[in-house]
Amino acid sequence: MDASDKKRAAAKAALEIIQPGTSLGVGTGSTVNFLIEMLPAVRDMIDCIVSSSRASSVLLEEQGFTVSTLNEVGDFDLYIDGADESNKRLQLIKGGGGALTREKVLAAAARRFVCIADDSKLVGMLGSFPLPIEVLPMAQELVSRRMLKMRGRPIWREGFITDNGNHILDVHDLQIPNPIEMEARINRIPGVVTVGIFADRPADILLIGADEGVREIRI
Repeated sequence: MDASDKKRAAAKAALEIIQPGTSLGVGTGSTVNFLIEMLPAVRDMIDCIVSSSRASSVLLEEQGFTVSTLNEVGDFDLYIDGADESNKRLQLIKGGGGALTREKVLAAAARRFVCIADDSKLVGMLGSFPLPIEVLPMAQELVSRRMLKMRGRPIWREGFITDNGNHILDVHDLQIPNPIEMEARINRIPGVVTVGIFADRPADILLIGADEGVREIRI
């Protein structure tokens, strides 16, 4: 199977977790887009739906769903999203699509967080994928200098503005042996909105699409 087939298989496996009356959160990205295409098949099981980005909301509305806000829904049952990297503890790097802050908010509000990905995303240690950090525009250079001191190589995602009106720094060459500590350390830098390490609140279930089928990993 190619990467698209693996992503599609992981997304299809996630449908089986949706139960009648589910309040559902939907993330952002290529794997999630396959999920959104499939969601009409379980429409009757979904009580309400929230989204982590304008892009996903548009796709959901095209499928006939009414997208609620998190303030309207409150805590909800199930959040399904992709990842750029995951270790075996289901700690993630997310934010390649730039929606990391809203994704982190939804993950925090969800009772269960299911991550869907192809097998290339499972790694021994986080950090090969450039780490996204959402920053206030005025703090971009300050945060960049701090990341250089941490031996990362920050690159401004030029021409990209988040749904929150902020900038993204993609930090290359940063080794992350302790994701929980690194997440807290970066989040303490003034001007950081949030960092794309999901370790304090990792995924509960990881569905990995591979040549031999979909593999499920739980904490």
